[in-house]
Amino acid sequence: MRTQPETFSGCLRRGRRVKCALFSALLQLKPAMTLYTGRFAPSPTGLLHIGSLLTATASYAAARAAGGRWLLRMEDLDPPREMPGAAADILRTLEAFGFEWDGEVAYQSRRHALYRAVLADLQARNLVYPCYCSRRQWQQEARAGADGFVYGGRCADPAFRQPENGKTPAWRLRVPDSDIVFDDAIVGRYRQNLARDIGDFVLLRADGFWAYQLAVVADDAEQGITHIVRGQDLLVSTPRQIWLQRCLNYPQPHYAHLPLLTNRAGQKWSKQTLAPALDLARREQLLRQVMAYLQLPPCPAVDKPQDLLAWAVRHWDIARIPPQAVCTENSPPPAAA
Repeated sequence: MRTQPETFSGCLRRGRRVKCALFSALLQLKPAMTLYTGRFAPSPTGLLHIGSLLTATASYAAARAAGGRWLLRMEDLDPPREMPGAAADILRTLEAFGFEWDGEVAYQSRRHALYRAVLADLQARNLVYPCYCSRRQWQQEARAGADGFVYGGRCADPAFRQPENGKTPAWRLRVPDSDIVFDDAIVGRYRQNLARDIGDFVLLRADGFWAYQLAVVADDAEQGITHIVRGQDLLVSTPRQIWLQRCLNYPQPHYAHLPLLTNRAGQKWSKQTLAPALDLARREQLLRQVMAYLQLPPCPAVDKPQDLLAWAVRHWDIARIPPQAVCTENSPPPAAA
């Protein structure tokens, strides 16, 4: 059983002068730094592909190089879009490539109570409001923004009258007409005016599904995530997440947005662009490929994928990663040394 730490006065009473001197010295030190905690959070809407492997490798190497934890979270909040069996396949693929995560896998589909509590807090402080607009209705009145259409705030208007047809609303977070600015470890300084570029955004959809922005912010805070390493396709979402963190008095993680991997047409590899699933027979070749994209030095011959990951950890240097997208179809994987 863990005992309670002894107080300074308790030390004096017991005459443990040496230990007391050490205790007193420790009191003069700054508080211990928070343990680096990173994560990899795939969505089971498809199988892992080369872009997924880049993110997994980078987030893993960054966490382990800092002596920190690397958590795995399954972002399975949208059942209609999920691929049957994908979640289990993702776990098997990560294990086959040698990744070892800390703790149990977190599944967003099992965390609805957390999300409800977060929304209730925002509702109690009048930071959100119900929105009864259909997508078609509000987009007809909207203008283009940084990530699709900018919501015009129709339901936020105090003069707006709630419809009497019993329609279930979405819930939107009010945003400020000011810039959200942060420094990204790869992209550099990034700014976005949420009112101008995004508009009040949805946290709970009218169909009852939680929006990505709420779930990811709640999960990152609850899991103690300190550093987020992910693809640049999510860079445009980050100011929304930072604003929500501020509304909830959550700490802001450090961000690093990786260069996108694209096909010859310049499209990001994804399920929509028919990204090939990772071939387990080519694990070493694929790992060497993404390590080259991360500007890691060539690794000598190895016996197993875990040795490549260990090399990535030893030589990790995020400052060397360029922000520019990489066309994988123009970049043959490097040969093993």
